[in-house]
Amino acid sequence: MLTRSPDRSLTEQLAERFAERIRTRLLPAGARLPSVRECARQQGVSPHTVVAAYDKLLAQGLVEARRQRGFYVRDIVQKMPLGQDGQAQTAILSEATAASPLGPMGLCLPGSRINATALIRGMFHQVSNKPQPGSGVLPVAWLEEARFLSAAVRKITAGPALQGGSLSYGEPMGDAGLRQALARRMADIHIPARPGQIITTVGATQALDIVSRTMLKAGDPVMVEEPGWSVEFARLEALGMRVLPVPRGPEGPDLAVMARYCELHAPRLFVSVSVLHNPTGYSLSPAGAHQVLQLAQRHDFHIVEDDTYGHIAPERATRLSMLDGLRRTIYVSGFAKILAPNWRIGYLAAPPDLVERMLDTKLLSTLTTPAILEKALALCIDQGQLRRHAERMRQRIAQARTRSVQLALAAGCRFAAEPAGMFGWVDTGVDTDMLAQRLLDEGYLIAPGALFHATRQPCTLMRINFGNTQEPAFWRAWQRVVASVK
Repeated sequence: MLTRSPDRSLTEQLAERFAERIRTRLLPAGARLPSVRECARQQGVSPHTVVAAYDKLLAQGLVEARRQRGFYVRDIVQKMPLGQDGQAQTAILSEATAASPLGPMGLCLPGSRINATALIRGMFHQVSNKPQPGSGVLPVAWLEEARFLSAAVRKITAGPALQGGSLSYGEPMGDAGLRQALARRMADIHIPARPGQIITTVGATQALDIVSRTMLKAGDPVMVEEPGWSVEFARLEALGMRVLPVPRGPEGPDLAVMARYCELHAPRLFVSVSVLHNPTGYSLSPAGAHQVLQLAQRHDFHIVEDDTYGHIAPERATRLSMLDGLRRTIYVSGFAKILAPNWRIGYLAAPPDLVERMLDTKLLSTLTTPAILEKALALCIDQGQLRRHAERMRQRIAQARTRSVQLALAAGCRFAAEPAGMFGWVDTGVDTDMLAQRLLDEGYLIAPGALFHATRQPCTLMRINFGNTQEPAFWRAWQRVVASVK
């Protein structure tokens, strides 16, 4: 909290707090700062102090004042002079975009389009040492249980693979042993893929990027589920694609909306998370999957199936690629959620006629992928260590989910979707953009519902990570903040 100090005035402290959040993108472009009166009440200072702090932000070019509307974060990336170390200093300044058009849920907030780098920077920003409810990965303490990873790396690097994997670019499609192991794993979930149809990538995100760059060109329409993974919306927009949001329900995507898009725009691609959808936790029903595939056949588009959460999915979960046999579907997955986020190993499995084109795209972007880590991962899969670890993680997630749901309900929340997987889609009853900024003062980073829409809308929903919301301390802070903003 702000404290009186002979070294820094309350005005300076408040201005620095907002400036830091703007530069680290925790306050994204277009976000509205609290009103002067509201900010004074929240921070326990006088309105004069808030006005002076906002004036400092104006002078630094970080915010702009809009007549009778308040103060908004600006959206300009400006190169600053070289520092003493000779490195370019990049400051995130801003010039807010005009007010967004009406979206399907009502008036969007200014600066509605989500900035991809803003979201990614937020993933890396350490707010405090507290468990972070908005985190997208399992708790570090859980992942540390995978001690077999370091043993596999030592075994691989102790032999000739170290030299062979370091002094050449390796295999263009990825390590052959890993691709064989992945083909066997896909067969276990009834997806027929030969090793020659599998390409390893730098994480699942690059796999999605390869598919987009191969299948689409700037201006092409692409259907994406909404709510959905915010980075995917932003990534497609950065490539110049026309994002067509498809509402996602418990049984699957809204087929009527998809059919209408097909008639009006003839989209080339549909991106879907069939199993344990992020953020709702929904899994596609068999009937819904069949209808989506029939629509794809009728209107001649491909489907990218993002199975990022497949390792923690129920055994008999329905996947589009399983029913389709990789004819119109392209299967994407990775290991960041279950195993080692920084290993950045992902993969895609494509129809035979698309493999060479996608390989060309991979070669143009990264040449190859790290063979040593791929060989180590193949060893972990072949020895059953990954499977046993995934089973332990499923059990831990289930226990955490039970406890987190109890705490959330006791705190007055309700779940907008039946809790499943590692995330909960929670209705808080208040604007979660506002809630997010207040909880930062408490040391907690949450994921507001607006981040999961193609256009940034006022929203009372937030996504929580069950692994990081098991402690009553967070929910007590949540209740204090909610009481103060109602």
